[in-house]
Amino acid sequence: MNKKRSFFKRRKKAIIIFAIIIFIGIIIIFNLQSQREKSIKVTVEKAEKHDLTSKISASGEVKPKKNVNISAHIPGRIVKIGVEEGQRVKAEDFLLKLDSTQYEANADRAQALIHSHRADLIRAEAALKKDESFYKRYQKLFEEELISEEQLEAAKAQYDISKAQQQAILYQIEQAQASLESAMDDLSKTVYNSPIDGIITSLRVEEGEIAMIGTMNNPGTILMTIADLSVMEVEVEVDETDVIGVKIRQQAEVRVDAFPDQTIQGKVTEIGSSALQKVTSSEESKDFKVIITLENPPENLKPGLSATTDIITAEKQDVLAIPISALVLREKESKEEEKKDKKDEQEEGVYAVEENRAKFFPVEKGIMGEMMIEITTGLEEGQDIVVGPYSALRQLKDDILLKTEEKKKEE
Repeated sequence: MNKKRSFFKRRKKAIIIFAIIIFIGIIIIFNLQSQREKSIKVTVEKAEKHDLTSKISASGEVKPKKNVNISAHIPGRIVKIGVEEGQRVKAEDFLLKLDSTQYEANADRAQALIHSHRADLIRAEAALKKDESFYKRYQKLFEEELISEEQLEAAKAQYDISKAQQQAILYQIEQAQASLESAMDDLSKTVYNSPIDGIITSLRVEEGEIAMIGTMNNPGTILMTIADLSVMEVEVEVDETDVIGVKIRQQAEVRVDAFPDQTIQGKVTEIGSSALQKVTSSEESKDFKVIITLENPPENLKPGLSATTDIITAEKQDVLAIPISALVLREKESKEEEKKDKKDEQEEGVYAVEENRAKFFPVEKGIMGEMMIEITTGLEEGQDIVVGPYSALRQLKDDILLKTEEKKKEE
């Protein structure tokens, strides 16, 4: 009996000791795990060579290169319209006519006045010729001392009067001729012919309406609009931060909303030299007008259609590039004495993976593609670059342990 109790007592003691050892082991393992260095899970991608195209996107609308608004130069009632909206016309084709009755009367009046002055001129020239001969005769008589000096002076005065009357009538004829030219000019403006070959894109008046001329503050009546659709353009607004990269003759890809499956090629042909004036003065950024001339546009392309453009500002083949998301900004590391002089100085670069740890590399950039950016210095081809996620990039520092996974390629 005593032997049995002694056995159970020894067994119980061994179990307690074994449990204590296991408990201590668990504590040790837990402490070791808690002291293990934490790692950050990141996505990596190799720095490789790519073909890059730098583009500037902008939106605007389609416009013809030649677009002429036919406005009223003189007031008058429209008596005849010879075209319809959408009709194709050639230069000098008849468009419309205003009532010319008043302007014909003005021209006739000026013409009649010229005839009257010319009749007066004939009489004045005859009188001048007569007074001139009297004056010359009196000069001879005065030389022969047959008349007095007073009579000679009277003949001279009459001759001068006749000469002045003739000159005045000549001036009146010139004035009447100028009035006739003005009346004929007004009369010619009652008939409108097409100044260019094109299409009537807008006809805004009807027969019987009164066409009014414009003043300084009020525009005149726009009778119609003629556009030459053989050369089409897209007028876009480019932000001030992008316009410095736009140059004449750069290629552009244009997409018109009405033709969603078609891309139209074009070239930059005009760049505004000053910012566009906005209605509101609270605009923070300024936009500049850029004109893109289209190459081989569709035949049914119409003015006023909305369009978006990608202006190609630079192209490079086979250059080292990384995703734009890999770029980070951090405070530049410097000595203590330099930190006093340079505050908040930052440098741009990427984090590469070396032996499963992060290492920062300052880089210099080249052109920027749609999702990739060229790296001119600071990296080598084949290096593993941390490209995300954004939350992890914000936490990275040199020598931090990384848990990497490769970025999945988009098919």
